[in-house]
Amino acid sequence: MLSHVGADLRVIRERKPQFMGGVIHDPGDAAGPVHEAAAVSTGSLPSAEAVDDALSAAYARFRGDTSGRVADYIPALAEADPRLFGLSVADVHGSVRQAGDAGHPFSIQSISKAFVFALVDQALGHDTVRRRVGVNNTGLPFNSILAIELNHGSPMNPMVNAGALATTSLVPGADAAERWDFIQHGLSRFAGRELDLDMRVYESEAASNQRNESIARLLDSYERLGWDPIETTDVYTKQCSLSVTTRDLAIMGATLADGGVNPLTGDQVVDAAVCRDTLAALATSGLYERSGDWLYEIGMPGKSGVSGGILTVAPGKGGLAAFSPGLDPAGNSVRGQRATHYLSGALGLNLFASAPYLRSED
Repeated sequence: MLSHVGADLRVIRERKPQFMGGVIHDPGDAAGPVHEAAAVSTGSLPSAEAVDDALSAAYARFRGDTSGRVADYIPALAEADPRLFGLSVADVHGSVRQAGDAGHPFSIQSISKAFVFALVDQALGHDTVRRRVGVNNTGLPFNSILAIELNHGSPMNPMVNAGALATTSLVPGADAAERWDFIQHGLSRFAGRELDLDMRVYESEAASNQRNESIARLLDSYERLGWDPIETTDVYTKQCSLSVTTRDLAIMGATLADGGVNPLTGDQVVDAAVCRDTLAALATSGLYERSGDWLYEIGMPGKSGVSGGILTVAPGKGGLAAFSPGLDPAGNSVRGQRATHYLSGALGLNLFASAPYLRSED
């Protein structure tokens, strides 16, 4: 017995764990090569009728809340109607339920970060994106320059602007046009339909994009970008300007929940391992410096955008999307957060919720 223990210890000592940000990461500790053999937790949403009832209740409960401020630092977003409020739920079986202004188009903004990260993770691999982009929360605002300097040029994670710019710079392609086509086509596959660029939003953002350009130049000075900082910023601005609805976002979320298979088209957009990587990044950083509060209260990986969208994902179950333009000081939709909080409990989506096991008397 002791000889077996000694042999096991020698194997452990001979491994070469990767030290990343002070954390030991040993691929050999995973259940199976690159986690393919790892067990998964699945479940199901309640019936379609129950989902409809919950969406109707959430819409009625929060439709009168028009608090928060629209994003006025982007001229095109400053004109948004704060009364708009839409909700959608898509499950992994292809059912989509919705309430309110679920069909109203808006720009995807930072929610695009999750899906571009997934595409790059698929193209370059788990270890490459972890090394080049990072997966740790900065604890600072989404457009912080200080966070880059404090972390020696590291973007830290793909959900803040610095990390998203670094991710976009890793997109495959010979030039900016090919890279943009890769992103637009990839996000369209997640949505199950062709997503269009909102030129008005794009031009408005491009005209007031100095901070993102500064972030990209700073990253470039640390040799953290894969290609030109100005071209990177332009393609990133385009990805944020794709037009979506809450229905689109819910389907995109359901694709991440379904091991990378779009539940409407049956298209395997990315691998299941990529979905796990993406949802892990969302759980730690999707709501910026409020991510801890978000996970504590809602219990699902999520991503917000300054146009008022919020997407959350329940692995194995589906995607939940909300839209309401009024934002809190951190840039997250006020009404969207409240509705998501309610629906997380009403639909049993909180990943950390459990009930005592009912044991028989004997």
